[in-house]
Amino acid sequence: MSPGQPLHGVADRARLRLPQQAFDQGDCSALSKAYSRLAVNHFWLRLSGFHDVNSLDNRDPKVLERFADIAGPILWKWFRPRVRGLDNIPNGGALYVCNHNGGFMTPDTWILAVSLTRERGVDDVPYALAHQVVMEAPLTNQMLPAMGAIAANPENAHRVFAAGRKVLVYPGGDLDAFRPSRDRGRVVFGPRRGYVRLALREGVPIIPVVSAGSHDVWWVVSDGRWLSRLLRTHRFLRTDVLPITVSVPWGLTVGAPPFLPLPVRIFIDVLKPIYFERSGPEAADDASYVEECHQRVLDAMQLALEQLTQDRRLIRQERLRAGLHRATHFLSRASHG
Repeated sequence: MSPGQPLHGVADRARLRLPQQAFDQGDCSALSKAYSRLAVNHFWLRLSGFHDVNSLDNRDPKVLERFADIAGPILWKWFRPRVRGLDNIPNGGALYVCNHNGGFMTPDTWILAVSLTRERGVDDVPYALAHQVVMEAPLTNQMLPAMGAIAANPENAHRVFAAGRKVLVYPGGDLDAFRPSRDRGRVVFGPRRGYVRLALREGVPIIPVVSAGSHDVWWVVSDGRWLSRLLRTHRFLRTDVLPITVSVPWGLTVGAPPFLPLPVRIFIDVLKPIYFERSGPEAADDASYVEECHQRVLDAMQLALEQLTQDRRLIRQERLRAGLHRATHFLSRASHG
């Protein structure tokens, strides 16, 4: 059922979610679940202010500009970001492919959006393909659509590309966003190759965007895949992880509640666009070619992440040396005073 679509009779809508034999055999349990789900959905979609998560018309350029004006100074003060490579962005449709950090807080997403708004204008701020659960949650449904977030599916992406605009995806999704902190220097996409098939089918280049530092805003002890399998969270949360984290102010927790991110420095590089020799449905259906393209993107992003991590390490070392020098100088003057 697409959000915002009217319900023309409960039984008709239920048939879209249940096999025909459930009706034919009078499967009361299955029918009861379907009617309950439809009743909740019917009520939720009629709450005032609910945004259709598949609509491109929710995006408001003024909201993006106000967000840049208000949140920008706060983000720059707290995270001291360095953003490079915005001049690598081509005109027209393209697919931003990013590594995912910091769980749901994902501060690098907001930093990138502010940088694009300031330097390139709102037209180059992409439509972000977001998890259906996130898009339909009460709070985020009031905020994200106005900033250009839409439910993640190929049909929505096609409509954006057809309009000559850009789309942003996080191929690693929950696997990347909740990877253990010991793996913060890795790009984790897992088995997901849909982003490559999308770019090939639509004939658009991929713009890799790599961020370092934003996974240090908390500590992920474990991604909790074993716990997710045990509790079968994929059935009701559509996620394969249930992270065990340490954050401010919650301390050690299971799950990912909103938290206060630590004021770490964040570096973001927008890499040169990657164009593929082949495109179209035939290329998208060629598993070996899809894997080849995926490896090309992943290798470029991993190399960039390692370089950014090294840059951050060198800057920390320089600041530490400068601090020790100042302390030594102060103590020397004090001893001679």
